[in-house]
Amino acid sequence: MRDIFPVLRVLGVMITFMAFSMALPLAVSWQWQDGVADAYIASMLLTLVAGVLLWRGMQRYRRELQPRHGVMLVSLAWLLLPLFAALPLELAFMEIGRPLSFTHSYFEAVSGLTTTGGTVLNKLDTLPVSVNFWRCFLQWVGGMGILILAVAVLPLLGVGGSQLFKAEAAGPIKDNKLTPRMAQTAKGLWGVYATLSTACALAYWAGGMPPIEAVMHMFTTVSLGGLSSHDASFGHFNSPLLELIAVVFMLFASCNFALYFTAVRKGRLGVALSDPELRATLSVLVGGGLLAGLLLWAKGLYAPLDALRHGLFHVVSVATTTGYATQDYLLWPVFLPVFMLLLSGIATSAGSTGGGIKMVRMLILLQQARREIRRLAHPRAVQPVRLGKAVVDTPVIFAVLAFMLVYGATVIVLSMVLMLTDLDPVTAFSAIIASVNCMGPGLGAVGPASSFAVLSDFQIWVCTLAMLMGRLEMLSFMALLMPSFWKN
Repeated sequence: MRDIFPVLRVLGVMITFMAFSMALPLAVSWQWQDGVADAYIASMLLTLVAGVLLWRGMQRYRRELQPRHGVMLVSLAWLLLPLFAALPLELAFMEIGRPLSFTHSYFEAVSGLTTTGGTVLNKLDTLPVSVNFWRCFLQWVGGMGILILAVAVLPLLGVGGSQLFKAEAAGPIKDNKLTPRMAQTAKGLWGVYATLSTACALAYWAGGMPPIEAVMHMFTTVSLGGLSSHDASFGHFNSPLLELIAVVFMLFASCNFALYFTAVRKGRLGVALSDPELRATLSVLVGGGLLAGLLLWAKGLYAPLDALRHGLFHVVSVATTTGYATQDYLLWPVFLPVFMLLLSGIATSAGSTGGGIKMVRMLILLQQARREIRRLAHPRAVQPVRLGKAVVDTPVIFAVLAFMLVYGATVIVLSMVLMLTDLDPVTAFSAIIASVNCMGPGLGAVGPASSFAVLSDFQIWVCTLAMLMGRLEMLSFMALLMPSFWKN
């Protein structure tokens, strides 16, 4: 058990950073005089005390983290940080006379930090401005991974970040360093993230959003989180221009940020455009949007331009795991909601802020399937699996196959658990898919016109577990459950 002490020390640093981040909603509360400033002051003090005590109490265990420490830290951080992120929600709701249960507040915090975007709250338009700001800000922090941010500062505290980056980074290929030092890599990625965020906020503002709304929706657009400060989600604005801006930035955020960083460093845009995963991601998203628009027009639901507008916006929103909505797409032909839900599993790139299986895994699986089919005709031929011009190593293929097995088993088992509670199959399956893919709204009772508040506490905890497993991409979480992991 002493092996966990260095992890607890670094976790204390992260909790301390969480405390300081609460200064932002506190400033918003003071500026807008929304009456819940005390909730942030109390939360900040409690979180700061807990973080400092844990950090200083484990100071003598200051040493370099090993790979197993990275797995432990990633898992513990995503389990424990939402506890502190939930504090402002609980206290603020108490102050406005709408007590929030621990189950609901923890779900909301997990949904924020994992960039899922599912919510158990209603009457969002009447909430204090700072509460909506905090919910959206959590998604921005979680977007690139709160641990990758920590990688940039942990070396200053005497703890290297390489193990954390490998454990947190999404996708099957995690060892490609963009710069010689992991701290520089993390700073570079956050630089790209901050630049994209600034551009998005300015675009929303220029498009007609009030400044505070532009910032909040920027938080949830570039993070592909999808939380909104309105019950009507993005439909509140009813603006084709703002929807177009959202589509553009969701497409940017759905691609690998490392490609942007590399393209800027080398001064060649072609570096990004030549990437097979980026081309596949954009092709699926734009192609799916055009298909949806064509079907909506063919069914006579909208005029041609409106069909294109709604089809493209919703396919890009759902498939990128953002989850914004302007229409109740459950009223559309049944093919489209199911089509969009399935796309949410594959239509984002590794190294993006999206969830799901990731496009690179799907490309590897398709190439592996193609190789096996060819082997039937030419069993002695040497046919390596390629991704673009690069040959994919066999261990990577095995890792992808293992991930897909665990992903499928997770979805099936958790869906069956929800159905054991008498939840209908459509709602149960879509709620788990939406949670595991970190997408947000599902189908049935948890569709875009509803929320997860219709579920029981037990059902909400199952969805919370699904969100955490999806964010950790299953294998890191499953490793902790193996007895061999804890053996020296």
